[in-house]
Amino acid sequence: MNALRTLYGPIIDNNPVTLQILGICSALAVTTSMSTAAIMCLALTAVLITGSAIISLIRRHIPTSIRLIVQITIIASLVIVADQIIEAFAFEMSQRLSIFVGLIVTNCLVLGRAEAFAMHNPPAPSMLDALGNGLGYSLVLLIVGFFRELFGAGTLFGQTVFLTIYDGGWFVPLNLMLLAPSAFFVLGLLIWAIRSVRTAQVEPVDFDLEPGTKERAK
Repeated sequence: MNALRTLYGPIIDNNPVTLQILGICSALAVTTSMSTAAIMCLALTAVLITGSAIISLIRRHIPTSIRLIVQITIIASLVIVADQIIEAFAFEMSQRLSIFVGLIVTNCLVLGRAEAFAMHNPPAPSMLDALGNGLGYSLVLLIVGFFRELFGAGTLFGQTVFLTIYDGGWFVPLNLMLLAPSAFFVLGLLIWAIRSVRTAQVEPVDFDLEPGTKERAK
């Protein structure tokens, strides 16, 4: 039961993007199409699972004072391998993703799970935790990519859904959806929707206004 909770917990209840606000840079950069978002999700999830497994296996042999250096070295090595595989088997996609696969090294989600979970747990739970967080991250990126590509270009995975006016159809593409700020809008609406349903995720107010402040402001 605990293993299942470790796996599905990060998908909705403890989602790394919508609850912990980690890894949102990717949501801005690679979600202009479902294809780039899907490849990015696969790359990050593979690095996350493999990195957590390796770090968990050698956690008792890593000196505390240099643990972050060791973790980053392992993660960076895995990212290079993932980047090379994408370049070898999907060169066009590699060109579209540009440097963003390489930036998985600096993704807070990957280093955060290594430091917070893999360093303190055996390999099997660490891999389940990594898989759950990878699925949670992927779910959010694919949702953001769905709305951006559909309303920005009228396509999904490059296949026409709405025929645009440029091709003789009726749909007028919303160019704003292909710009980075639109990812903030979609992500913000998604977080609002989740917290409206799951009110336990709403953070308490940091401080209350002094009584009478509103009246004096008037």
